[in-house]
Amino acid sequence: MSSLQKYRKLFFSTFKLSACTFGGGFVIIPLMRKKFVEELGWIEEDEMLDLTAIAQSSPGAIAVNASILVGYHVAGLPGAMLTVLGTILPLITISIISMFYQAFRDNAIVNMAMAGMLCGVAAVICDVVINMAKTIFQKKRILPVIVMLGSFVAVRFFSVNIIII
Repeated sequence: MSSLQKYRKLFFSTFKLSACTFGGGFVIIPLMRKKFVEELGWIEEDEMLDLTAIAQSSPGAIAVNASILVGYHVAGLPGAMLTVLGTILPLITISIISMFYQAFRDNAIVNMAMAGMLCGVAAVICDVVINMAKTIFQKKRILPVIVMLGSFVAVRFFSVNIIII
C-alpha cells in the first residue's frame, strides 16, 4: 500500500468512525480497535490498549486524543494530522447542527431516536469495559486487576467522579 493510499485510508476511516459514532470517545475506542486492529492489522491488540490508556489520561477529547495516537503510530506526523482532521470535521458539523436542536427537541420522534441511541451507547460502553477487562485478566498481572477493581469500587460505591477531581 502506497503512502497516499494509507493516508487516504486513515482519513476516511477516522472520518467515518467519528461521523457514525454517538456517545462520545468511549464509544469510538472499540470501533477504532475493530478497524485498526482487526480489519486493517495496523496496530496490535496490546498497543491499542496502551494507546487507549494514554488517550484517556491526556487532556482533551478522548476521540481526538486516540485519533492522534493511532494516526501517529501508523503514519507519523502526517498520519496524526489527517486522523485529527477526519475526527473533528464530523464533530464540527454536528456542533453546527446542534445549534438548531432547540427547534425540534420537543418532537416525539426525535426524542425516541435519542432514547434509542442512548441504549446503543450503553451497550457499546459495556462492550468496551468487558473487552478491556478480559484483556487485563488474561495477562494475570495483579496490579492492573487491583487498579481496575479499585476504580470500579470508587465509582460505584463512593461516587468518585474523576472529571471533578
